[in-house]
Amino acid sequence: MADEIVELAGVPVLVCDPNGPSIATEQDALDVIGATFAGAEVVAIPVPRLDERFFTLRTGVAGGIMQKFVNYRLRLVIVGDIAAYTAGSTALRDLVTESNRGKQIWFVDDLDDLSARLT
Repeated sequence: MADEIVELAGVPVLVCDPNGPSIATEQDALDVIGATFAGAEVVAIPVPRLDERFFTLRTGVAGGIMQKFVNYRLRLVIVGDIAAYTAGSTALRDLVTESNRGKQIWFVDDLDDLSARLT
């Protein structure tokens, strides 16, 4: 499966292929953002696509990547189980909780959860 734009709850979503290239830098994020110009409003990135450093907040990887999506006014959704990461990081748990209260960046278990959030 390649990255593709699908409609979930009436919203065009770029669903990234879990086997695609790793997203580890701000430039990688910009490459994904470029694919949204075909009409996506939301980007759904599966956990396996993200570099491990994304989940270690002190590296700054998550902050840099998330800021790119905010700058381009695109909603970013991290899709998949991150329990192994949040179990060892209070800061990451807090980030997930606060992000999920907002409208810009979400962490969800699967695309069905994303669809439900979009309705």
